[in-house]
Amino acid sequence: MTVLTIEELATVLQPGQAIAGLDLGTKTIGLSMSDLGRRFATPRPVIKREKFTIDAVTLLKFVAKEKVAAFVIGLPMNMDGSAGPRVQATRAFVRNMEQKTDLPFVYWDERLSTVAAERALLEMDVSRSKRAERIDSAAASFILQGALDRLSLLARAASDDLDA
Repeated sequence: MTVLTIEELATVLQPGQAIAGLDLGTKTIGLSMSDLGRRFATPRPVIKREKFTIDAVTLLKFVAKEKVAAFVIGLPMNMDGSAGPRVQATRAFVRNMEQKTDLPFVYWDERLSTVAAERALLEMDVSRSKRAERIDSAAASFILQGALDRLSLLARAASDDLDA
C-alpha cells in the first residue's frame, strides 16, 4: 500500500487488526502497539538503530509476529506547523519501507509527544536512566494513542450518520 490519511485508514482497516506506532529517532525507533480493539496504545521495547536494512528487517519481524495491519509514524513538525528538521528523514524512512512492505503508513503530527511522554514518566517516578531507555516508546504510544482516538471519533461519526 502507501501513505494514507487517518480517514483513509479508517476505511481499509478490518475489525480486530492492530496498529503499530513509531517514533523515529536518530539512535532508536520507539515502538508501540494497539490492542485488537484499537482503544489503547502500549509501549514496546525500542529498536536500536543500525543500518536501514537491519532496522527494516527487525521492524518487519515485529509486525509479522504481532500481526500489525498498519503503521502510524510520528511526523516531527515545528510548533508553528512547518516541517521540522527530521521530517525529511521520516519521509525517506517511509519511502524505503514502502519497498519492503505493503502495509499502509499514516503520518501523525507528533508535536509535544516527547514532552508528554517525559512528563508521564516523571509522574510515574521513573529514574532518569530508565526514562532515557523508555522515552521513545512512550512517545510512540502518545503518537499512536492520538491516532486511535481519531479513529474512534471517525467510527462514531460514521455510526451516527447511519443512524440519521
